[in-house]
Amino acid sequence: MEQKNTLEVLKKLIAYPTITPKECGIYEFIRSELSCFEALEINEGGVKNLFLFKRFGKMQKQYIESQNRCSKPLHICFSGHIDVVPPGEGWTEEPFVPVLRGEYLYGRGAQDMKSGVAAFVCALRDFVSQNIYELEKSCLIFSILLTSDEEGSGTYGTKIVLDELKKQNFLPDMAIVAEPTCEEKMGDIIKVGRRGSINGTIEIKGVQGHAAYPKKCQNPVEMLGSRLGYIAGIELDNGDEHFSPSKLVITDIRGGMEATNVTPANLKIMFNVRNSTHTDIQSVRKYIEKILDGIPFELFITQSSQPFLTKIDSNIAMLLSEAASDICGVAPKMSTDGGTSDARHFANFGLEVVEFGVRNDRIHSVDERVSIKDLEILYRVFYKMLDKFKGD
Repeated sequence: MEQKNTLEVLKKLIAYPTITPKECGIYEFIRSELSCFEALEINEGGVKNLFLFKRFGKMQKQYIESQNRCSKPLHICFSGHIDVVPPGEGWTEEPFVPVLRGEYLYGRGAQDMKSGVAAFVCALRDFVSQNIYELEKSCLIFSILLTSDEEGSGTYGTKIVLDELKKQNFLPDMAIVAEPTCEEKMGDIIKVGRRGSINGTIEIKGVQGHAAYPKKCQNPVEMLGSRLGYIAGIELDNGDEHFSPSKLVITDIRGGMEATNVTPANLKIMFNVRNSTHTDIQSVRKYIEKILDGIPFELFITQSSQPFLTKIDSNIAMLLSEAASDICGVAPKMSTDGGTSDARHFANFGLEVVEFGVRNDRIHSVDERVSIKDLEILYRVFYKMLDKFKGD
């Protein structure tokens, strides 16, 4: 079968309308591009996940057995999601009909993150076929973990695949998640961690009444009063060289009946904290309880994701940085900015994980697009990195 180039593969991927958690048959196409890989399907809760893997080292195994030695293969995993957010209204073209215009390919998922999936699928496919003899002398495992539930709750996605791999004693040693990470030019950003996300709701309890008789009311807005400044926008830690300070961001305040002569019974405040490793859910709780001491209130708080940091001198970070520098001609910055991603699930299993992908300037937007040049560069970086593993 004639191999498709990375752009052709990306066009095919975009054409599948895989709005979370729909898979739409896209895995069958991906499996056809990696026909020499074994497959493990793990489906639950209406979510389809695919794990593809290829073991190498038949020649190495024979040598090891002849020398009465044992060796643990090095397992490198590429991870990504094939699901996309709904396209919304106002597209110039149909969102699931890939269109080339100038130097860009347009379509939902072009940046987030079918470009990353296309790049590592093609890099693995080509690298394996072109280096099979040398690979069989190595002691390596290459794998791909794909989910259709990253843009949703993530409950039945990457996490349950890793749970199953742990049961089978088949967890990877390190992983690359191909989220769009670069900013100004290709190669400028590698994500080596992410902040966590803490969500909370404060309900201040008052007594509704007539605005003309304030002594008969207990106005929760007045209770909050000057204390609001100690909550809204406050930095809960100083951050460090890897993380910006954890900031308490109020996302909504509401109360009352939208009447000018009635005071509210309650005031509801919603907030989010993108927390570094220096702040946790308990410290946020204690801070709010201290600030609102003496006020009747209830606090509901949850942590949707934990912060994590992969060491910048880890094998995966160093090799990816070298490959990106070789291909792109820039020294990547190691960053933890942005929201959450499935990299957090790998970190929760104690695995080295980094993120690297195309420039991020149109994700989730109308007329999402990716630079054709960026796509080709990403393919070359992944191929170069695989070559570095082969040489280790």
